[in-house]
Amino acid sequence: MHRRQLLLGAALLPPLLAAGFPLSSRFFDVAEAQGEASGEALPFDPATVRKMARDLAAKPFAKRDQSLPKSLDQLSYDDYRNIRFNTDRALWRGQGLPFEAQLMHRGFLFRDRVDLFVVAEGKAQAIPYNADLFRFDHGVARPDPKLDLGFSGFRLHGPINRPDYFDEFAVFQGASYFRAIGKGHVYGSSARGLSVKTGDPGGEEFPVFRAFWIERPRPGVNSIVVHALLDSPSAAAAHRFTIRPGDSTVFTVEMALYPRTDMDQAGLASLTSMFLFAPNDRDGIDDFRPAVCDAQGLALINGNGERVWRPLVNPNRLQISSFSDTNMRGFGLMQRQRSFFDYQDLEARYERRPSVWVEPIGDWGEGAVHLVEIPTKEEVHDNIVAFWRPKEVLRKGGEYFHTYRLHWTWDTPDVSPLGRFAATRAGGSTDHRLFVLDLVGERLKGLALDAVSPTVSASAGAVSNVVLQSNPEIGGLRLSFAFEPRGAELAELRAQIAQGEERLSETWIYRWTP
Repeated sequence: MHRRQLLLGAALLPPLLAAGFPLSSRFFDVAEAQGEASGEALPFDPATVRKMARDLAAKPFAKRDQSLPKSLDQLSYDDYRNIRFNTDRALWRGQGLPFEAQLMHRGFLFRDRVDLFVVAEGKAQAIPYNADLFRFDHGVARPDPKLDLGFSGFRLHGPINRPDYFDEFAVFQGASYFRAIGKGHVYGSSARGLSVKTGDPGGEEFPVFRAFWIERPRPGVNSIVVHALLDSPSAAAAHRFTIRPGDSTVFTVEMALYPRTDMDQAGLASLTSMFLFAPNDRDGIDDFRPAVCDAQGLALINGNGERVWRPLVNPNRLQISSFSDTNMRGFGLMQRQRSFFDYQDLEARYERRPSVWVEPIGDWGEGAVHLVEIPTKEEVHDNIVAFWRPKEVLRKGGEYFHTYRLHWTWDTPDVSPLGRFAATRAGGSTDHRLFVLDLVGERLKGLALDAVSPTVSASAGAVSNVVLQSNPEIGGLRLSFAFEPRGAELAELRAQIAQGEERLSETWIYRWTP
């Protein structure tokens, strides 16, 4: 299963529940994996899900039954979109609260059952499944009303674009995937609760969220809290998301991880995106559009404060890059070019896809940001993954806490005056490549070029014809150079602008392969 398949349809169909639902259903019981509830709301506090995750990790992993009626199991993508939530039954509809929630039906690729609860006044109440919460349009068969099929996820709505309309701004559906948008965005890159063995030749492990607890929003408060229980063969985990939608939508994520086995391939704060082609990588592309991507590059701020920009590629074969660091300050999959003319796609609107930035809270110690780039020939597949992997092995039976913010944003939260690489273009032959890099930034304005020193280097092959010139069309600079591989199978290229000892730009890093 492709990562993109797990997300297909998540932005395109409506589902949610009414306030005043009956107080009968099942409460997620870790001791029994799933036990019967008494029909009463049960006590809940911030430690409840952590205890569940700790207890769950002490037991062998048990995969939950994914079976569905044939009518739902064999739905096409379009048919699945025709299962629509009755929006007038959204959670908290008409109660004067700042948010609403809609629930999502199982079917198509979304086979995992997710237990959902509402938390209010220290009590958690299960949300019972009822087919009447949904419309089954255009010939999609309504399931047997006696079946308790459960839900596959949920969406959150609030007034992010205008005060009188509740837009969808976040969705949790499929394995441990979730995504969000800020004002003016359309869905693009995603995040995950945990990634395990990403890029491993033996195959990737996909943890799943088994249950969510959605706290009833408070009047006049622009945040909503969601708790989640994650499970996988390697670990269980508890997440607490404090979500603040707006011009940028910000998730504060508090994660407690409980390994079932020693984990040396855990991916924390994992991001997933799509890169098919762009002006730096159009090999074999015959397409009217200049670029097709949810994100153009990986941005980093390391523990020493150095800012790094690594343009993404769609490689011929799987490639993994790692950026070792101590107490890394942030990383993200970023969409920097924001003009329609950069993409020319009236439907996908790639210029409106959010960048996603990870801001660690506290010291994360030694580790590395890993970038996984997977070959793809279609834009429906998410082929880019970025995450933080601790240097320390996460030991079986341990308890590990990580807190961070996820910014779904137009740009990094702290825009630096340093010059940054707004565009990377490349062309030429296999034996002689020309790279053209455009830079913008406050520090570059009004510079006398004779006092500025560009530095370009390569780990293999040869760099020549380095030229720096003003680019009045963007109010910045253009740096160009030639690269000759000279038989190399891989070369790491690096570029930067400085004035004496003063750094004027971020560091551009690029991996070239034939």
